[in-house]
Amino acid sequence: MKISFKYISYFFLFILGLSMTLTSCTDDLNVTPKDDDEFLSETFYKDPASYKQVLAKLYAGLYVGGNDGDGTADIAGIGGDFSSYLRLLFVTQEFPTDEAIIAWADGNLPSLNGQTWSADNEFLYGTFSRAFYEISVANEFLRQTTDEKLAARGVDANLKADIAKFRAEARFLRAFSYYNLMDLFGNVPITTENDPVGFFYPEQRSRTEVFAFIESELKDIDNSLAASKSNEYGRVDKTAAKFLLAQIYLNSKVYTGTDRNNEAATVCKDIIDNSGYSFANIPYKNLFSADNNRNGAQNEFIFPVVSDGNAIRATGGGMSFILHASIGGSMDAAAQGMNGGWAGIRTRREFVGLFPDATATGDKRGTFYTAGQNLDIARVDIFTEGYAVTKYTNVNSDGTTAQRNDIPDTDFPMYRLSDVYLMYAEASVRGAAVGNIATSVGYINQIRTRAGAGTITASDLTLDFILNERARELFWECHRRTDLIRFGKFTGGSKIWQWKGGTMNGSATDSYRDLMPIPLKTIQANPTLKQNPGY
Repeated sequence: MKISFKYISYFFLFILGLSMTLTSCTDDLNVTPKDDDEFLSETFYKDPASYKQVLAKLYAGLYVGGNDGDGTADIAGIGGDFSSYLRLLFVTQEFPTDEAIIAWADGNLPSLNGQTWSADNEFLYGTFSRAFYEISVANEFLRQTTDEKLAARGVDANLKADIAKFRAEARFLRAFSYYNLMDLFGNVPITTENDPVGFFYPEQRSRTEVFAFIESELKDIDNSLAASKSNEYGRVDKTAAKFLLAQIYLNSKVYTGTDRNNEAATVCKDIIDNSGYSFANIPYKNLFSADNNRNGAQNEFIFPVVSDGNAIRATGGGMSFILHASIGGSMDAAAQGMNGGWAGIRTRREFVGLFPDATATGDKRGTFYTAGQNLDIARVDIFTEGYAVTKYTNVNSDGTTAQRNDIPDTDFPMYRLSDVYLMYAEASVRGAAVGNIATSVGYINQIRTRAGAGTITASDLTLDFILNERARELFWECHRRTDLIRFGKFTGGSKIWQWKGGTMNGSATDSYRDLMPIPLKTIQANPTLKQNPGY
C-alpha cells in the first residue's frame, strides 16, 4: 500500500475507470497549452482543500499528462502519454546517448537516437511545452496564495502555515522545470507570478541569467521548505533544493562558462553529513522494485516521482512507459510484473562494455537480458537488436506481486544520495578546495560494494572513471546526456557509439547539438525568440 500523499494527489487528479491503449503511435502533435480555468476561479479557492489539490497537480504533472491520465491532456494536440514529463525527460536524456535506443518510428522520434533532430521535432516541442505548462501552473498557484488573497478569503493561521510550505514546493518545482529548460535549450524565457496573465511575449533570457534565477530561487526557499526528511514521502524538502543547487554548480562551466566545483562539493558534503538521508544498504535491484517506497530505498531517495498502480488508472507515461517499452522479444513480461511489452527501448553495445563482461556477472548493476538479443544493433527498428535492460521491475523486493500489472508501483528516483556521493567525488577530482580525494574514494567504494563490484584506490579516481561509474550507477535515471556534455563527450568524435550520427558504427556529430533547438512552433508563437546556433 502506498502512502497518504500519493492518494491525496492522484484521487484528485484521475477519473477512474479509463481504459489504456497500449500503442506507440502519436496523434497529430500540434501542441498548444490549455488553460486550467479551475485554478483561476475564486470559487475554487474557497475550499481549504483546494490549495493542496493544486500542489498535487504540480507533482502529478511530473508523471502523467492530464487530469485523468492520458484522456484529457494538459497540452492540446499531444496525448497525455506522449506529453508525460518523466517520459519526455527519458526521451531527451537517454535516447541521444549510449545508454538507450528506441525501435519506434513515431514521427521524428528516430532522430533522437542519432543526434540528427531538427527544430520541428515534435518531442522537443512537447518537452518545451510540458516544462512551461508546469511553470504556468506554479505561477498561478503563487498568484492565488499571496498574503492578500489568503487574508481576503479568511484562511486560518494553521492553513496559512501549510500554504507557506506549499508555495516553497511550487517554487522548487518551477525551478526544476527551468533547470531542465536551461539544460536542454539554453536561452529561454523566464516568467513568474509577477508577470501579467494573458497574451504577451515573455523575454528570452541568457543561459547565465536563467542559472542565476534558479540559484536565487533555491537559496530563497531554503527557510520555507520543510526540514529535511520531515515532509510526506514524494514531496520535496530542503535537501531536494540543495541537490538541485549542487547539480547546477557541478554543471556551471557548461551553463555559464565559470567553474563552481567548490560550491558543488560544499553543498554535497552538507547533504551527506546533515540531511538525514542515508545510503541504502540493500541489494541494488531493490532500489528499482515495486516497493521501493518502503523497502529501505526510500532512505536514499531525496526526490522520487511517485507511481501507484491503484491510483493511476490510465497512462502510457512515467514508469508505465519505461517498463512497458523495455519489454519485448523473448522476455517474460510477467517476470517484470507487467501485463505485456511494447518492444521499444534497449541499450547499445558501448554501454554494455562499461561492465566487466557481456552478462555483467560481477557488477550486479548490469541488468541485461540477452536471450535472443544481439549485442550489435544492425537495425534500430528491431527490438532484439541490442541487449534489453531489466533495471526497473514492477515486482516487490520479496518477490510478491505489485498492486497491478498494467500500471507499475515502482517510483522513479529523480534524486538519490548515491548521486550526491558521485557529485562530491567529481567536484573533488575537478579541484574543489573543500573536496577530499580519500573521502571520495570511500563514497565510491560504498556504491561499488553494494553493486558487487571491486573497490578502487585513489589512483583509480579519474574523471574518465567517474563518468563511467555514473553510467553504471545511474543509468536510465535521466542523467546521461547532461553528464556526457559536462565531460565533453556527447557530441564530437571523442566518444563514439553505435548509431550516433545516424550510422551503425557511429560518427562524430556537430558540437552545436550540445543544445537542443528552440522548437520551431514555439518561435512561430513568439517571434521574439532567437534560435540556437546551428539550427
